[in-house]
Amino acid sequence: MAKAFEGLKVVDFSRVLAGPFAAAQLGLLGANVIKVEEPGKGDQARQLMSDGALRDEFMAPLYMAVNSGKRSMTLDLKNPEAKDIVRRLVQDADVFIQNFKAGAIGRLGFGYEDLKAINPSLIYCSISGYGQEGPKAGAAAYDGAIQSAVGMPSTTGFPDNGPTRVGFTVVDMTTGITAAYAIAGALFRRQVTGEGQHLDVAMFDAALTQISVNVARYTATGDEPELLGNQSSSKLATADQFKARTGYVQSTALVDSQIKALLKVMGDEAFANDPRFQTFESREEHKEALRAELAQLFLNDDADNWVRKLSEAGVPCSKVSSISEALKEPQLDHRNVIMDLPAPQGLADPLQLVGAGFQASEDSPGTNRPPPRIGQHTDEILAEHGYSPADIAGLREAKAI
Repeated sequence: MAKAFEGLKVVDFSRVLAGPFAAAQLGLLGANVIKVEEPGKGDQARQLMSDGALRDEFMAPLYMAVNSGKRSMTLDLKNPEAKDIVRRLVQDADVFIQNFKAGAIGRLGFGYEDLKAINPSLIYCSISGYGQEGPKAGAAAYDGAIQSAVGMPSTTGFPDNGPTRVGFTVVDMTTGITAAYAIAGALFRRQVTGEGQHLDVAMFDAALTQISVNVARYTATGDEPELLGNQSSSKLATADQFKARTGYVQSTALVDSQIKALLKVMGDEAFANDPRFQTFESREEHKEALRAELAQLFLNDDADNWVRKLSEAGVPCSKVSSISEALKEPQLDHRNVIMDLPAPQGLADPLQLVGAGFQASEDSPGTNRPPPRIGQHTDEILAEHGYSPADIAGLREAKAI
């Protein structure tokens, strides 16, 4: 059998996170992903958010997280020799991904119309902050700025402290998944029509899809979401984060049966049967008293013990885990989402990286190929596209690669 995208060829001109993540998702499903990087420097992500040996080796964790399964070649896009190399790469490619500022790659001669002339069936995916047209089309965009632009921080944080950005690259990763989904749809459409197309994926748009419930609430009722800290958007006192004797517990008791089970586990019979907490209306009237009592009760035991007891009683909850604790979750032994990969070229230690967020009954996603070094596969890829050893030596002499 074969994975869903086995035999597809993806040319990845993207850098940093959103574009490389999209290409990596296709690679996990079997696509042949060729990552094209700037000679000498490579993808900027190779040295971002890192220090020490991995930064010096151009293998920062930020880069490795979204580039497994690919082969890397270098190419100076401003070199006159680049046009022929790109033409050969693209003429039988299925997908081309780029995330230059809007219009920039067209000025180099590699825009959609340029490459469509070479390969009419090409799926060309442009990823940018705000899209390819409009007053902000050329604006630089990074995750935190887009979070703020769509209003994410206005719903995150505590009233006393003000808005807070989400503590991970939620927009970049969401944009990558959105792009991969768009590409998959375009490939399916091409099977029916035989036509390629240009996909315009914007970080701003992708971020809006993540807060679509809040947007619908505003457009339907005019209500702006509030800063609720760790409370659920339900604003129930029983759906909040509580400090335990050690650690923290996030309770999401929302329906009456869950709430009554929570009260029974947390306190004595008097607390469980307190008339102030027996109905939705009475709990709403005495919300702050209930939250205060729960906060005090959670301090009587450790987070792990509370989670065990509450889970046994059917109360939705979780300990607030660190990354190291999350990776020890026994459920992961049944999911295959963590990939064990060999050490990248030049590094000593094997890797554990996150793969796709799903499994399939047949040919599940995954890869055995670690993230590549800068240009690790340049000669190999060029040879596959008809360049002789002498040709490759000449390109290197001309500093095209």
